[in-house]
Amino acid sequence: MNTDKIFGKFARECIFLQSEDASPICMNAYISPLRYKNKMYLYGVNTQIGYNSEGYYLYVGPAVPDITECENSGCIICGNERYRIDRAEKVYAGKEVFYIWAVIRKTVDPEDEEDDE
Repeated sequence: MNTDKIFGKFARECIFLQSEDASPICMNAYISPLRYKNKMYLYGVNTQIGYNSEGYYLYVGPAVPDITECENSGCIICGNERYRIDRAEKVYAGKEVFYIWAVIRKTVDPEDEEDDE
């Protein structure tokens, strides 16, 4: 089973960098705010569909590129936003990787911080 057509048609264009000096890999993936349903989290914003923990996002993307190999070192760029991969796992359909999900965190570019001052 191949999800490339679904991601290509409905997901956002993103760039994956395995490391800062690696060649960029273009792909399509879903990125949305990570929301929690329980009340143990004290900081963030409550929404109708759950708790929005500011800065954390859910990534759902294709099997290739394999972002699971780059936890804490890889980077995903989508639009003007840059995300660090905190945790990633493969989801299988039989023996084949169906898609990859990850918890990613929005990062701040040091150049952007300097512009704000």
